[in-house]
Amino acid sequence: MTNPTLAPQSDEYQQIHDGIIRLVDTARTETVRSINAIMTATYWEIGRRIVEFEQGGEARAAYGTQLIERLSVDLSQRYKRGFSTRNLWQIRTFYLCFQHIEIPQTLSAEFSNLIPLAKTFPLPCSAYVRLLSVKNPDARTFYEKETLRNGGSVRLVDRQIAPQIYARTLLSPAISAVLP
Repeated sequence: MTNPTLAPQSDEYQQIHDGIIRLVDTARTETVRSINAIMTATYWEIGRRIVEFEQGGEARAAYGTQLIERLSVDLSQRYKRGFSTRNLWQIRTFYLCFQHIEIPQTLSAEFSNLIPLAKTFPLPCSAYVRLLSVKNPDARTFYEKETLRNGGSVRLVDRQIAPQIYARTLLSPAISAVLP
């Protein structure tokens, strides 16, 4: 049996070469997107646990600062980075801003249960951190949907929030008619 030999620049070779490049590039992009979604879901779950532990579901608790500081020290010893007190406060705020998201009752710390939760957060975690600066929940939802509709990058969130597109959209009668 003879193997076909292809000239490096032949059309047949170029097709298989380009197809493989597209395949690998797509796989890498989807891998990053999946990891990002799972980490975002993990942060949401960490925020939920902090709020539930310190507050029993209430918006504020007197000893929340002590819990955050202790978790920061202990988690930073284990994971080295990513769990500063500032980050843990942001994670907590992230949960409080997005706690309305419906999650299956059986959600636990198991990794396999984070996958359905990850589908709830299609944007990169850094985009959600930027969205935390938007205090109005309707505006935050608007920017989240617009960012997702237009490609889902953090830069896009910044470009939409800075000129206050949501507020300007509300002022336009034609556009506000289509808003929820």
